[in-house]
Amino acid sequence: MSIYVIGIGGTGAKCIEAIIQLASIGLFSEETLHLLFVDADETNGNLSRALTSLDTYQKCYKLGLHDKNSWMQTKIESFSLWSPFANNSINKNLGSFFEYNILKDEEPALGNLFDVLYTSEERDANLDVGFRGRPAIGAAVMSQVKLDALDSDSWGILVSQIQKDTGGGKRPKVFLCGSIFGGTGASGLPTIGRLIHNKLETLRIRDKVDLGCLFMLPYFGFNPTMGENVETVYARSEQFLLNTEAALRYYGGQAQESFDTVYLLGNQQLSPVKKFSVGKNTQRNDPHFIELYAALAARQFLLKTPPGEKTVVLMNRENLKTLIWKDIPDQKEVNAEFVNATRFAFVWLSHIAPALAEAKRIGVKEFQKSPQGFWFVKFFPNRAVFGNNSKQEIDFNDPEQQNAIETITIWCQDYLRWLSQIHQCVGETIQLFNVNHFSNSNLNHQNLSDLIAGLGDSRDQNQKSRDTVQELKKRLNPEAVSLPKQGILGLAKALYLVCRL
Repeated sequence: MSIYVIGIGGTGAKCIEAIIQLASIGLFSEETLHLLFVDADETNGNLSRALTSLDTYQKCYKLGLHDKNSWMQTKIESFSLWSPFANNSINKNLGSFFEYNILKDEEPALGNLFDVLYTSEERDANLDVGFRGRPAIGAAVMSQVKLDALDSDSWGILVSQIQKDTGGGKRPKVFLCGSIFGGTGASGLPTIGRLIHNKLETLRIRDKVDLGCLFMLPYFGFNPTMGENVETVYARSEQFLLNTEAALRYYGGQAQESFDTVYLLGNQQLSPVKKFSVGKNTQRNDPHFIELYAALAARQFLLKTPPGEKTVVLMNRENLKTLIWKDIPDQKEVNAEFVNATRFAFVWLSHIAPALAEAKRIGVKEFQKSPQGFWFVKFFPNRAVFGNNSKQEIDFNDPEQQNAIETITIWCQDYLRWLSQIHQCVGETIQLFNVNHFSNSNLNHQNLSDLIAGLGDSRDQNQKSRDTVQELKKRLNPEAVSLPKQGILGLAKALYLVCRL
């Protein structure tokens, strides 16, 4: 099986960001995950953050951290970002795209129809920030996409790879995700889904490919104040529900024709966006717990839906405005991997990384004599014990070792940043982890059982009381991991193992 995920627009990028985080903690398989980002706004802040998380993950994956656990087990590859304006040198506005002035002169009836369908502001609005929350604008541009003419870019490579998979006896799964209430997602999701469906039909391999889609319903809102935005064409959250209703009515039939499985996800309460932006790098909305559900929906489709099966999937939560572990699909396995990774990231940032920095500052020999030397020496043995020519000797100051420390630290920071932010949706009580412990002022916290909220930890009180960072350090064992047993990789793998409950 080969798996492909296509994120369309800013919300699609945020869904992929969540998928990357779940893949990093072992909630996807060892099968390579192929990603494609689609956005007219190539500098979108949500997209940039997802690409940063992807880069962080890929650097960690190259270290070879996957051992006797599922941590970092998924290879993730990404096609080049695709924009509907990628091969278009004209100005990025609707009038230029459809050659409005020529249309008015040579086909006045069509030009007049254009005037009826679009205001002058919509016609002239610069679309380098995306489709400005206007599905009608996006639909006009996306309707002109011809996959047959895109053989040399990301689409051509993707279709060719899918065709190669089917020819080799694999059954690829393709998953599209994005919002249905904005501009790029609402116009791009159904259109691109239909184009892929038709292309696979033309190649006579549609029956060998599973095609799934996630429509994100409204789950956030904003209220731009006077003076904050001088433009007249931008996304308006008060129109989200109207856009959604119209899109669902229109695309309902199309989605059933194109997709094998369709997911709908939304929230009754719209979480306010902290800083409104029309687009570009300032459109960087915080992650939301709904995007965790989006990533779990992708996981369910890609890994658990039987090939060729058309399914109806329902997800809900026990209490409105509250999210607990019981509300998480596949709770047992999801909880286990989340808890393991979170404990590791916390211990690494709060105790291991600072200790390694201290070893760098004062020197290895001095650090080995310190109170923390008892665990450090297991992974960086003393020459006095093993001899100068010992093959087990690893230079702590070697650039490769120091790079591994930095790479793992950056991943821990990125993962806990994302996890913290999905807990901070205004008006919602998220009871998965006690993320207040993740702040810099609380990183010296010792009892690890306090990290897990609600019923996420089923151990008795005695076990919880003995669950401390110091006890984890005592249990670190190089012999518990495969090669390399020592150095930073051996330390990280051993720590990840002992963090599992």
